[in-house]
Formats: sequence, C-alpha cells, structure tokens
Amino acid sequence: MNVAAIEEITAQMSKPRRVTKSVAPDNNQVRDWGRYGRILFFFARVITHVILWDLLAGRVPLLRIWVRRSRPERYRSWARRFRAQAVNMGGVMIKLGQFLSSRLDILPPEITDELQGLQDEVPPVEFVQVEQVLHQELGDIYRRFARFERQPLAAASLGQAYRAYLHPAAGTSGAELGEKVVVKVQRPHIEQIVQTDLAALRVVAQWVMRYGPIRRRANVPALMDEFAATLWEELDYLAEADNAERFAQMYANSEYVYIPAIYRDHSTARVIVLEDVESLKITDKAAMLAASINPAQVADQLLDAYFYQCFHEGFFHADPHPGNLFVRPREDLPWPSGNGSGPPMGRPFWLIFIDFGMVGRIPELMGQNLRKIIISVTQRDAEQLTEAYSRLGFFLPGADLTRITEAQERLLEQIWGRKLLELAQPDPKELEALGHEFRDILFDFPFQIPQDFIYLGRALGIVSGLVSQLNPEINPWYKIEQYGEQLIRGEQPTREFTRETLLELVRPYLAAPSRVRRVIEAAEKGKLKVQSVPARETQQQLDRIERRMNQLSWSILGAASMISAALIYLGRKKGKP
Repeated sequence: MNVAAIEEITAQMSKPRRVTKSVAPDNNQVRDWGRYGRILFFFARVITHVILWDLLAGRVPLLRIWVRRSRPERYRSWARRFRAQAVNMGGVMIKLGQFLSSRLDILPPEITDELQGLQDEVPPVEFVQVEQVLHQELGDIYRRFARFERQPLAAASLGQAYRAYLHPAAGTSGAELGEKVVVKVQRPHIEQIVQTDLAALRVVAQWVMRYGPIRRRANVPALMDEFAATLWEELDYLAEADNAERFAQMYANSEYVYIPAIYRDHSTARVIVLEDVESLKITDKAAMLAASINPAQVADQLLDAYFYQCFHEGFFHADPHPGNLFVRPREDLPWPSGNGSGPPMGRPFWLIFIDFGMVGRIPELMGQNLRKIIISVTQRDAEQLTEAYSRLGFFLPGADLTRITEAQERLLEQIWGRKLLELAQPDPKELEALGHEFRDILFDFPFQIPQDFIYLGRALGIVSGLVSQLNPEINPWYKIEQYGEQLIRGEQPTREFTRETLLELVRPYLAAPSRVRRVIEAAEKGKLKVQSVPARETQQQLDRIERRMNQLSWSILGAASMISAALIYLGRKKGKP
C-alpha cells in the first residue's frame, strides 16, 4: 500500500461514515487484485458446477436420478470449500458465510448447516499489527490504560476485542487499576479488504442475475447493496457508539435488560471502548441453573426484548448470536443463599446485549404492516394476514392471493397453540397432507423475500433458535397473543370502525367450537367444497413438490417468525431425496 493510499484511508477514517460507500465501489481505493481474483475464481467454479450438473445433466433421463440423489453431498462439499476459504481469507467472506447460513428461504440445509459456526472460526491477527492501529487512533495506549491484555477475548471478521483497565480515578487511594473495559479494534487494512471483496461480489451478483428463476424473485445486486451498507456501518465505531447509546436510552428503566456503557473519550471510528459486562453465555443452561436462574424466564425475556425492539421502537439488534448475549445474576437484589438443598430457582438477572455494529431499522410503513401481521395472527385472520404480506412485497406479481389465503388459514388452524418443540417436530403425515392439498401453490411458488427483511428475518431466526434451546416447551402463541392484544389496545383510541373492531365485537363468535366455526366461515366465504386427492401422483409431480418444499420455509415467514418453525421443517423434510 503506497503513502497516498494510506493518507486517503486515514482521512476517510477521521470522519464519521454513514453507508454512502456501499452503493458503488470507490475506484480510488487500492484493490488487492490477487484477493479479487481468488473470490471470482471460486464462485465461477461453483456456478459452472451448478450449470453442468444441475441444469444440464439434470435434464438427461439416464443421469437425472443420480444428479438429484448426489445433490445434497455435492452442495455440502462446496459449502465446506467455501467455509475453508472464508476462514483463510477472513474479511467479507466470513460475513458472507454468516449471511448465507441464515438464508433458509433460498439455500438448502446442506449449505446453511455447513456454514453455521463461522463466527467461532476466525483466526486472530497478531497483537503487533493491532497495536499499530491502536497507536494511530489513540497514541500511547498506556497513557489511557493502566493495563492492556495482549491476548484477544474474541476475534471477528472485522475486528478483535481485548480486555484492558483504565487508570484509577483521581483521588482513589491505593488503587492500581481502574475500571475493567473491553477495547474493540478494527483489523489492520480492513477497509481495503472490504472494498476488494465487495467489488468482487458485485460481479458475482451480476452473474447470478442471468439465471431467470433468481432474477424473477430477487434483485441480487440490491441485496448486495444492503449487505454492503451494513458492513460499512459496522466499520464505523462512532455509529456503533451511537447505536449503543440509543439502546441504553430504550432500556434506561428496564428491570431485566442491561446495556454496557460506552467510553467516548477513548473511542474513535476504528476503536471503541465499552464497559466489560462478560458473564454467563446465553446458551450455558448449566451455569444458569447453578446460579439459580431459570432458563425458561431468560427465554421469555429474550422474546419480550425483541417484540419491544421490533414493534415498539422499530430499532433492533440485528446480530443476536450467542457471543453477543450474556446473562448476569442481579447482585443488587437480595436472594437467599440457600441451605443444604440449594437456593430456590428464579433468581433475578440481567439480559445483556453487546456489539451494536449491526442494527436494523424498521420504517413506519413497514412497521404498520408488521403490527398488522401480529394482529392477524392473534385473531387468526388469514385474509388480513395475506394483505399485510402482500403490502410488504412477499408475493410475486400475479400471485393467487385467494389460494394463498386458504393455505395460510389451513396452516394457522393446524399449528395454532402448539409448543415450540411440537412445531419443530410436526407429524410427517400432516405435512404430506398439507403439501398435497396446496400442491398448486408449491408448483407456482409465487413467493419472494423483500430485501428489507434480510436482517430482520436473520435476527428473528437466531432468536427463535436460542429460545428453543432455553425452553423447548415454550408456547410462542402466548407471546403473539399478548403483543397482538397490546397492539389492538394501543390502536384503539385513533381507530375508526374497521374490520378489526368488528372482530372484537363478535369475539363470542370467535370463541365457538373451532370445527363449527371453520364450517361457518367457509360457507360464508363461498369456499365450502369437497376435494378429492388422487391416490397416486406421477413421479414428475412428486419431484416438483420436493423441489418447491425445499424452498418454501421462510418465504411465507415475514415477521410472524414463530410460524416459520413448521415451514422450515417442512422444507427440509420434503427436500430429502
């Protein structure tokens, strides 16, 4: 890297960044052409493999069955190669792998499962290189910190975290060390790496758009812009400090959520210093039980936190992986130490969020439709639910909304009230019957994922997984009903006499026996009919159902994330050869 480039990057980093570099590559940035070529070469091989085997050989009668049967292992092999290359290269490749691991709507489980855990495989950079960044940003670090540990606490794709101690406050007698803090430092030359990787991935996005089925359902270059925007925002630690302070304001009076303090005097665009709040990992149930904390209560509080962030604030933590969530026993509240049998369960605790570089914002119009989804699910109103999904852009032009409404009504009837464990392990016969009943929708597959939902869907998916680990018996419908009723009450003063208010007036009707109610509703809508399903489908039809169900999952998800458990399972079950 030449002197002019270093000066340019330094000048850019001296100013707060706000996503403007995400739209197009900056040709003045120095590009690592070797790295650029490695990325293009890898994805060119992947695309060539898919074209030769899945698109061409898959059409040859003698090879079709073998191609289909070998697909899971072939995809798993390519995912392993990508994972190895991402760990070796770091940078955006790690972030891309983490992003792809959450795209259950467009990628088969063989790929998403293999890419899980990339967060824990990032090799750390030597401290001597990180020290150069610290010196450029803060000067002599020992004038700011009484002790700075050289072994990183964590290594991520864009930065590394270290434990340090501030100097003791003036007037503190006998103290050698001040407050314990965490110092998060960007990796050396990370902006050049991100610039190079994004430029290469934009070329790959243009290649992918040449395939018709993808082009009809997703604007891949636009998705790349959204992905890039989030990356550039993550690289601006001043923006992360702003996000942390907003979360601190949101939870200033909370009795269960704790946000670490930010030390602005020691923070820059490339270094951020925050309070050390490390405690029990949210996935460590054994440690929680040993501390008399009930994991089921932690699951409830985590769901509450995300409902509040999404439906009240329109501002949510978009990266809730286990490394960013801790549980700490409340030391400020009395709790019995216990006798021979140990203290009682249910100790008060703090749910602690860290790492605020990746956040999501929900625009008002989108938020209105998300609230409408929750209200629709609460009232089991499939027609209103379809309307909300349609306004959010989940359906392709020309989609049969009437038929989709019927499918959603049937699905809600089938899974309503079930526990999370039951949703994760549905009856295969029920899934098969559902697939046969709505095979026409699966054939047409008129679904797409709006780009605004990429990080919301990813965050809700991770949260759903954490909640199921903490309490597999949790009933997600209780939370949905609870928040739906709150939203209804909140809208009551300004609402006109609409279909929602009419439904509330006829609530006794809604409480009628479910089977009678379904018959009455079907008759009123003119949809009471008898269907006959053929005894056997042709092999070609079964193959098409298999391919569609492998993709269904999150395409009908949206904000009602708890419904996705059954759909994801449906897609995976039917996707097996």
